[in-house]
Amino acid sequence: MGNKIQVIDRVRLGFAVSVAKSVTFLVRSLRLGAASVLPGSIARRIEPRLLQLLSQQVKKGVILIAGTNGKTTTSLLLKTILENKGYSIAHNSTGANLENGLMTALLSSTNLVGTLNVDYAILEVDENIVPKVLTPLQPQIILCLNLFRDQLDRYGEVDTISKRWTKVISTLPPETVVIPNADDPTLSNLGQQLPQRVLFFGLNEPEHYLEAIPHAVDSIYCPKCGHSLDYKGVYLSHLGDFTCPKCGFSKSQPSLESSKWPQILVGLYNKYNTLAAVTAAKELGVDEATIKDTINNFQAAFGRAEDLVINGKKVRILLSKNPVGTNETIRVVTQSTDKTTLLVLNDRTPDGTDVSWIWDVDTEKLVERGGTLVVSGDRVYDMALRLRYSQKSPESTLNLIVEEDLRQAIATALEHTPDNETLHILPTYSAMLEVREVLTGRKIL
Repeated sequence: MGNKIQVIDRVRLGFAVSVAKSVTFLVRSLRLGAASVLPGSIARRIEPRLLQLLSQQVKKGVILIAGTNGKTTTSLLLKTILENKGYSIAHNSTGANLENGLMTALLSSTNLVGTLNVDYAILEVDENIVPKVLTPLQPQIILCLNLFRDQLDRYGEVDTISKRWTKVISTLPPETVVIPNADDPTLSNLGQQLPQRVLFFGLNEPEHYLEAIPHAVDSIYCPKCGHSLDYKGVYLSHLGDFTCPKCGFSKSQPSLESSKWPQILVGLYNKYNTLAAVTAAKELGVDEATIKDTINNFQAAFGRAEDLVINGKKVRILLSKNPVGTNETIRVVTQSTDKTTLLVLNDRTPDGTDVSWIWDVDTEKLVERGGTLVVSGDRVYDMALRLRYSQKSPESTLNLIVEEDLRQAIATALEHTPDNETLHILPTYSAMLEVREVLTGRKIL
């Protein structure tokens, strides 16, 4: 950690950093965005080893957070815990988690000559680029949150991604600490194969089992032998307590007793995010009092169970970008007494251009409760059709409103929301950015 850089590398790095900071200044001055990707992209052309040269300056180590869901929330919680202990942190807080975004996050914490003076770098990383960045980053801790099907047009099956992770992680130094989700069969198996020190996190609270395995489940087969797993119960999609009746593979033992820890925000998925961050924080020597105080006072990252007050009415934004995540946000909505929901479906590059995943979502549960559902976004009619097919009877009390214009859709949803209730907005990623811009008047990326 904190290795010295050769003089020639320092010169190239300094030039790359100065150019990147100039680009950042121009982009922000002209209000073209938050400059969370472009500076890194340009600096990387000047110095291809940028990621390595920056990360090796981090004094205490790089913490990498990967997975399909929960990266932004988990990284923000861990960042806040460490900051509350007085540590300085570099972090890709905007959620730009591809290579250029990682570089831009590190660049933003450097001085004008490229010196990076931080204790930790907490970087959330897109699951598909983990194999590409592990070697230059040389992380001290790797958090593996979950693996679900996400963008069908971009990624392969979860077992393919897991095999790539296992192959590259196993080449890292033995002192690297890997923290996988014990409740995810694929990641539990990954952890059991690694030569590094492995700490698992997971739930041991059977009272939170789902009544049945959702049909959007991704992996209920043994990652070792391919036989169907026996589940004592599931908490979320394929995450649960499992064993293989054929080869004996079973859930790894979590290092924490989950019932003894509070959680951030709403939804059982945020209990997983909490436990992941807590396990890492404890490994870094943070005391329990600081961790619990941070959890109890945690504020949501943008778009992730974020609460706003607009025109005197409460609004909650729940990012919903794949079957598992959307099923969980629907569970949050249906557990409330609020009866107005806005769904916004886009099919842009950050979302994935294949929106067929909406047919794996349990929208029936949202439709059955009635109330008002407003739909909008680039693929508004796809979502409206999915909701219509979710109606089991023509006598349904559902009030379905289709509105192509997002600004008008938001206004309509607010109009239908009583003063004493909360409007839940379930957008895909690019839609979430648009929704927030409309609601708050400023861009995020």
